[in-house]
Amino acid sequence: MIRPRLVLATFAVLCLGAATGADAAEFAGALFAQSQAIDAHRGPGMYLNLYKLAPVLAIYLLWTRTSYWVDDDARELNNLKLELWNCLIFFSGLLGLAMVWVIPIYFLGLILLLLAYFVPLFAYIHSRNQAVPDEDRVLTPYHLGEVMNGLLRRAGMKPIFNRGEAAVDRTGPPIVFIGKSQGSPKEDPARVAQAEESRSYMSAKELVYDAVLRRATDIHLEPTSERLSTRYRIDGILHAAEPFDRPTGDAVINVFKVLAALDIAEKRKPQDGSFGAKLAGRELEFRVATSGSKSGEKMVMRILGNVAGVSRLDDSGLRPKLVKEVRDLVTQPHGMFLCCGPTGSGKTTTLYACLREIDRFQKNIITVEDPIEYHLDTITQMEIHTKSGQTFAGSLRSILRQDPDVIMVGEIRDQETATIACQAATTGHMVFSTVHANDTVTALFRLLDLGVEPFMIASALTAVLGQRLVRVLCEACKEPYKPKPEFLKKANLPPDKVDVFYRRPAEPLQVCPQCGGTGYLGRTGIFELLVITEPMRDMIRENPSINAIKAEARKNGMIYLQEDGLRKVIQGKTSIDELLRVVK
Repeated sequence: MIRPRLVLATFAVLCLGAATGADAAEFAGALFAQSQAIDAHRGPGMYLNLYKLAPVLAIYLLWTRTSYWVDDDARELNNLKLELWNCLIFFSGLLGLAMVWVIPIYFLGLILLLLAYFVPLFAYIHSRNQAVPDEDRVLTPYHLGEVMNGLLRRAGMKPIFNRGEAAVDRTGPPIVFIGKSQGSPKEDPARVAQAEESRSYMSAKELVYDAVLRRATDIHLEPTSERLSTRYRIDGILHAAEPFDRPTGDAVINVFKVLAALDIAEKRKPQDGSFGAKLAGRELEFRVATSGSKSGEKMVMRILGNVAGVSRLDDSGLRPKLVKEVRDLVTQPHGMFLCCGPTGSGKTTTLYACLREIDRFQKNIITVEDPIEYHLDTITQMEIHTKSGQTFAGSLRSILRQDPDVIMVGEIRDQETATIACQAATTGHMVFSTVHANDTVTALFRLLDLGVEPFMIASALTAVLGQRLVRVLCEACKEPYKPKPEFLKKANLPPDKVDVFYRRPAEPLQVCPQCGGTGYLGRTGIFELLVITEPMRDMIRENPSINAIKAEARKNGMIYLQEDGLRKVIQGKTSIDELLRVVK
C-alpha cells in the first residue's frame, strides 16, 4: 500500500541528500525503517470499510451531476427560481453527506443521505414538469422508455418501448389522425392510409401537434409565390409560425384534404370537410375550409376540443352579482335572452353556459345551430344545411311542433327568424339566441332594423347580454407599473386607491415557457347586462330612442363594457392595452 506521507518524506530526503552531497540511499533506508516502526505502532491501516464507502461515493457523484443538471435546466426554464433550487439541491446534499460522517449508525446516516438527495430532486422535477410540455417532462413513463430505447440503440438492438398511439417516436409526434367526418361515428381508415403515403405526412403531423401545444384554435395556411405562410390564432390573435417552402406546403395541404375527404384536384372552388385526431387521451376535431386565391389554394382549419369545454356561468368571467342576475333570467319559464358582440366574442359559449343552468331532465331543450360547437347530453341539437335548403327559420318552425320548453337559435340573421323567435318567446317558450351588435342597446335596435314590430320586441325580450373576450395576463411574466394620474382621472378612478396596474413585459430577456412570449395566457369575458324593464318596454312600443333607453338602463345600474373591463385591469387580470384593443 502506497502511503502519501512516506512518499513525500522520501522525496524530501532525496532532495536534502542532493543538496548536502550525502549518501541519499542511507537516508532513505533509515527513513523506511522509521516508517515500519510507526506502522507497527499504529496498526495495519484501512480504517474505512470499502463496502460501506462505495454507496456513499456513488450518491456523492450523483449529487454533483444532479447539481449541474438542475442549474442548467433552471436557467433554460427561466420561470423557475434558479437561486432557490440551486441552494436547496446543494445544501441538502451537503447536509446529507455531513450526517453520514457524524451519525455513528451507518444505515441511518445512509437513509438520511438518500432522503437529502431525492426529496429536493423530486420536488424540483415536479415543479419543472408543470411548466413544460408533456414530451419534455422527465421521469415519466414515456421519458424512462425513451432512455431505455437509447440504451438499446447503442447496443445495436431495436427499441421496444413507447410504441403505442400516445408516444413520440422517430416517426413523428404523438398525434394520431382519424378519418372521420363531423357528426359521423364511423371512421374511415382508408383516408389515413392514403395520407400516410405522402412524403409530407410527418410535416402535417408536426404542424398540427405544434398548433395544439400552443393552444391554437385555428390554423391558417396562406400561399405566396415562394412559400406557404402558416399562422395560428391563439387567444384571438394571429401569430406567425414556421412557413413551408411551396412544394412542401402544397403537399401538406393535400394531406389535410385527403384526411377531410376533399377533392385534391379541385383547387379553385371552396370546399368544406372535417377529420379527427387523438392526442394524450383527448379527442380533437378539425373543421377544414379551402378556397382559391391568386397565389394558390388557401386552407383554414378550426380546431375543436383544443380549448376548455362548456364552462359554467361562474367560470365565464361574470361578476358574482351578474351571475345571479343572469341565472334568474335564463331560468324563467318564457322570454327571450340575447347575447351580442362581434364574431369570436364567446356568445355561443355563454349561451351553452346558460343552458347548463337549466334542468335538462325536466325540460325539453332543442338547439338549432350552424355549426354545432359543443355536444351536450340530454339535449336535442340540430344543425342547419343551407345547401339543402334547411335554414334557421325553417328549422325553428319544425322545432315549435316538438313541444319544446327551451329553444336555442345559433344566430338571428333575418327578419323571418327574428319574428318566429319573438313569437315563440311570447307563447310560453324560453328562447336563447345571438345577434351581431357592438353593445346591448345597439342589439335592441338591430332587431328593429330587421323588421320586427316594436310591440313584439317589447313583449318578447327579457334581457340582452353584451360581451367581449380579453386576454388574461400571464402570471409568470406580467410586470407592475404605476399608472399616470391623468389617466386615472379620465377613467374616474381614485388615484389614492389604485396603486399599480399590470402589463406584459416590454422587452423580455427570455421567452416565457408558459405563454410563449406573448405575455398573455387564456381569455376571460367582460360583460354588460341590459334588463328590459316596464319603462323600457313602453319606450320601445311608443318611440324607440337610443339615448332614452341608455339613460333608463344607467338609472337601473347597468355597468358598461369599459367599466367592467377596468375592474379586471385593477384586479391585475388584464392590461389597459388589451382592454383598449377589444373595446373601442
